Amino acid sequence: MRDAFTRALMREAAKDPRLTLVTGDLGFGVLKPFWETYPDQFVNAGIAEQGMTGLAAGLAMTGRTVLTYSIGNFPTLRCIEQIRNDCAYHNANVKVVCVGGGFVYGSLGMSHHATEDMAILRALPGVTVFTPGDPHEVEAIVPVMLNTPGTCYLRLGRGGEPYLHEQPIEHYTAPRALTLREGGDVALLSAGGILTQTVGAARLLAEQGVSAEVVSFPCLKPIDTEKLAELARRFKHIVTVEEHSIVGGFGSAVCEAIAETGSGCRVHRIGMEDVYSTIVGTQDYLRSEYRMDAGAICERTLAWLRG
Repeated sequence: MRDAFTRALMREAAKDPRLTLVTGDLGFGVLKPFWETYPDQFVNAGIAEQGMTGLAAGLAMTGRTVLTYSIGNFPTLRCIEQIRNDCAYHNANVKVVCVGGGFVYGSLGMSHHATEDMAILRALPGVTVFTPGDPHEVEAIVPVMLNTPGTCYLRLGRGGEPYLHEQPIEHYTAPRALTLREGGDVALLSAGGILTQTVGAARLLAEQGVSAEVVSFPCLKPIDTEKLAELARRFKHIVTVEEHSIVGGFGSAVCEAIAETGSGCRVHRIGMEDVYSTIVGTQDYLRSEYRMDAGAICERTLAWLRG
């Protein structure tokens, strides 16, 4: 996802000299092509995320579109006051980019586990939240985000994520949800890099004779309420999957929208329970431990369908 982000950003920077990328003293391997090509559109603010965000707000007030870039919780939770007061309140064109959503930096412990960011950022008035699920979605989202007025949040994985869509996504418009697999028994909805596990779970369910529809939501706020209403009419059970707390995140957003449809559809949420992640390990290990990998999604979905 990081490489897809950089490629898309460089295409946009070539069109707009006012586009500026500010990093919190990291990402040099992936960002090197950008700063070598556009040195006047790049700033290293150092390990000072609160100052970085204030700097971005100031630059945005001069007519620039500014992106802040750092890992996990650092460009979000560490400087939430600056995002709220300096950026969102003033409708500044600041795009906050988090690389490492969820358990990407799992071996570094809970300080690096980004499992509350979606809930907190989507609670801020006027902030648009993007949660692409694979590199194709990232490349489709970046130009949309840059053309979205005001403050935005882009939640990325890390690197090496597979392409799950067979083809690049043309002419994406937010907040459109994207269907990767059609089904008739249950709908599996996903936001972010956990889409790999959601697709894998659908394959496992198919082996059990269960037809699962897989839908990715690259835009969390605003959310595609029309798609959710359609799914609620077609399915008795919807399962939401997120590498994030189930409190206030993607599953909560889906529940809020479907509750207003009056459909009677049951929504089941998979993600972190209301706890901190107290163990360390690889991303795959933590997904397994917190029962959000493909096998666990399949097992839990079968139990809900049979219950």
